[in-house]
Amino acid sequence: MGVELRGLTVRFGSTTALDAVDLTIPAGTVCGLLGRNGSGKTTMLSVLAAFRRPTAGAVLVDGEDPWENPRVLQDVCLVRESGDVLADLPMRENLAYVAGARPRFDADVAGALMDRFELDPAKRPDRLSRGQRSAFGVVVGLASRTALTLLDEVHLGMDAPSRYAFYDALLEEYVAHPRTIVLSSHLIDEVQRLLETVVILHRGGVLLTEDAETLRGRGVSVTGPAEAVEEFTAGHQVLSRQQLGRTVQAMIHGEVPPEAAARAVASGLELGPVDLQDLFVHLTAEGPR
Repeated sequence: MGVELRGLTVRFGSTTALDAVDLTIPAGTVCGLLGRNGSGKTTMLSVLAAFRRPTAGAVLVDGEDPWENPRVLQDVCLVRESGDVLADLPMRENLAYVAGARPRFDADVAGALMDRFELDPAKRPDRLSRGQRSAFGVVVGLASRTALTLLDEVHLGMDAPSRYAFYDALLEEYVAHPRTIVLSSHLIDEVQRLLETVVILHRGGVLLTEDAETLRGRGVSVTGPAEAVEEFTAGHQVLSRQQLGRTVQAMIHGEVPPEAAARAVASGLELGPVDLQDLFVHLTAEGPR
């Protein structure tokens, strides 16, 4: 299922959460939805899952408005950090409930993920730690195998081993059962390897939407002796700079011509792709939208 937003606006009283957003998310991709707190990420995902009606504009999921649309909504799953589960019933019963609502639900996948995250099906979600509740949300989201899977900061509260288990499981599921996955996250360093497309929201609008590799190509990482790095980066916009002894690593914004890159390598510098998180911090720095 692809997604198209046309002039999407959502207001809460005097607050505009999303302001005339135009956006297309291609079908069959893993899309990273990035943005600072209050940028409108959760609001956008809630509208896509028909949890909330827009104030103005059009929302199309698989070419149709999802609001009160059974055909579309049976194949859309939004999992938020809260889990959106029946907290006072055992996880086993929660999974049975989800299976009845999601035609593509795979009980074998759910069981394997429950084992991977060491979750006891007999336990109730309200008896779990925050990290375990997040892990159960991941089980629901991935095992549902919906054509549009929306994961809103589902990994919050999970420890590092559990988060990396989630990333591996997401990739495995995506390869085995292709679908459109929209992943909202603040942990850009960790999730960037998963992303095919990137959408950055800022102050209720779309700052950019781009192929992940193209976005990384907007900058260059330069590593080498301090003097050589300083000479090479002169005249460039430096996003970040780190130094250890006489070695410096700098992130610059902008493309480097092939001949300049060849001279840099010949002088002992190492060039690489820019870190997506550094680029995100630079692009969303405080200032006019």
